[in-house]
Amino acid sequence: MFVHDTAIVESGVSLGEATRVWHHAHVRSGAIIGRDCSLGKNVFVDAGVRIGDRVRVQNNVSVYAGVTLADDVFVGPSAVFTNDRHPRAHGYAWEVAPTAVRRGASIGANATLVCPIEIGDWSMVSAGAVVTKDVLPHQLVVGNPARPAGWCCWCGRVVSRAEIRPADAVCECGLRLGDTR
Repeated sequence: MFVHDTAIVESGVSLGEATRVWHHAHVRSGAIIGRDCSLGKNVFVDAGVRIGDRVRVQNNVSVYAGVTLADDVFVGPSAVFTNDRHPRAHGYAWEVAPTAVRRGASIGANATLVCPIEIGDWSMVSAGAVVTKDVLPHQLVVGNPARPAGWCCWCGRVVSRAEIRPADAVCECGLRLGDTR
């Protein structure tokens, strides 16, 4: 593993083999980060957060308590996760609302995910989207508020722009929608 000299990794953190923590990142005690992950410049990982294997969290992302990132997730630069539905500075009755980003999902740069929410396996959230509802597996969502815009292959290409997931879609990479390598 690699931890940059300017990064803060508190005691009680579990960092997996070959994980890299870059400039000015801060990982709080109790966080569990899998193997072969990359936490970019200025990333904050809160106490108790779980991050799977082979996850890429790009620069300027805060992964707050209540957020779980499964294996193979990509989080683009400056994406935002919320974790409280009724935030107030005084903190009275603060309650964590969970966000689950499932295996292989990709979150575009500057996207905002409003808790509680689930982002399905191998789905894709476009850059700048504001996600206020669950995203289905392999679904592409765009806009503010985010709305369905198609279906994505495991490889990341858009396979269909249909509203309803097509049963017979095949990607140019040769995989059927829903298959993985």
